[in-house]
Amino acid sequence: MKRADDYQQRRAHLAKLTDEELYERFWNLAEEIVDPLLELGKKNTTPSVERSILLRMGFSSLEVKPIVEGVMNKGLMGKGAGNVVWRLSKKLGCSVREAGLLLADGKHWDDVDTLF
Repeated sequence: MKRADDYQQRRAHLAKLTDEELYERFWNLAEEIVDPLLELGKKNTTPSVERSILLRMGFSSLEVKPIVEGVMNKGLMGKGAGNVVWRLSKKLGCSVREAGLLLADGKHWDDVDTLF
């Protein structure tokens, strides 16, 4: 069984492009594919993802739970729990870990409202 070769027909619209134009076309198409994925990642997150991020920032699972719950209660999931902790640390002038522990203890949640 012989496959019908239509390669020449399918590439006709690309045949006259230079290497630079092909390079630009490739990256433009790649951006078209990736942009919606990035948008979804920016707007949609889950408590599981946020816990994972905080764990990688050095917090224990016991410390992470109240932080993520507080972020959810404040309606800041779209901002990211790690981002909330980081911004609070900058505002308070302390380490990220110290800021996270303060949030885990229920402190400075009022300050979080002013960060965004």
